[in-house]
Amino acid sequence: MNYRFDKAIIIALGGSIMYPDNIDFRFLKKFRKFIKRSTGRNRKFIIIVAGGGRLSRIYQHAASKITKLTNYDKDWLGIHATRSNAHLLRTIFRETADQVVIDERGRIKKLRYPITIASGWRPGWSTDYIAAALAVDFKVSEIIIAGKPAYVYDKDPNTKRGKKVMDAKPFKKLSWAHYRRMIPRKWVPGAHAPVDPVGAKLAQEKGIKAIVINGKNLKNFENLLRGDKFRGTIIG
Repeated sequence: MNYRFDKAIIIALGGSIMYPDNIDFRFLKKFRKFIKRSTGRNRKFIIIVAGGGRLSRIYQHAASKITKLTNYDKDWLGIHATRSNAHLLRTIFRETADQVVIDERGRIKKLRYPITIASGWRPGWSTDYIAAALAVDFKVSEIIIAGKPAYVYDKDPNTKRGKKVMDAKPFKKLSWAHYRRMIPRKWVPGAHAPVDPVGAKLAQEKGIKAIVINGKNLKNFENLLRGDKFRGTIIG
């Protein structure tokens, strides 16, 4: 399967990729080289939306041991985790990135640098939603969801103990209507879905496609950006 990008490329980089148990600086070092190659080839702009990952769960878990948390509280803790991760990305890309992180809608009106970093914005809006909203604002037709799953599957490919579900079947393509029937209707902080409900809803309404890939597999990631054959799922 191939895909061609026309304008800016928007990547929702899963927090679990950046911060699985600790900050994965080895991956980030490789990711930096990969992105710089991609912008240096014939790419115009790349926007990277940072997820919160384990960092958000560390704060949420600590707070929950002291007081009862609302989803609003969890969201704000997660948002600030994404902002920390976003500033980490801005730092490692400082030579070619806009020094302003998009931490609210409209913070940047025009893309002027090869790389722009974004974080979470406000409660109820996931980073998948942020990626879709940025696609609307900058008139981009698709977003890349670079998290743990390599595809969207017809059932969860992992058990709670981390074992593989052998009969889970991957989709190469599916519609938003089909996808949204497979996931919960309501956004809950920390819930796991390749594209979460609020991001999926906005993308469907605005006619934006989502390409789900495993963010750790940089060779496959590069194939996608180059227009070569890649492994993943296109939703739209």
